[in-house]
Amino acid sequence: MRSYINGRRAVTSNDFVELALGTPVELWLGVEGESEMERAARLDAARDILAENPGMPDDAIRIAACAIEDHAAELFNVVALARPVSRRRSARKEAAA
Repeated sequence: MRSYINGRRAVTSNDFVELALGTPVELWLGVEGESEMERAARLDAARDILAENPGMPDDAIRIAACAIEDHAAELFNVVALARPVSRRRSARKEAAA
């Protein structure tokens, strides 16, 4: 089954997030090994995007909450473990012969 968001194909979970937010995930989370200059530039770009779209954080939270609600059964596939049956020892003691 193929999934499309706004006419674009989403293959990975990052694709879904990127298409829902309209920005790459790395913009918000960063990348491993980025320099201080790269980090500052990334954060500046993120601030600019948030200034232009003040409702974006609320939209992102709403999208995440809906996704969790729609897929809760798969995300939280919890199975109750059977409790072990405890054996009670007899209170009777055998007499030593």
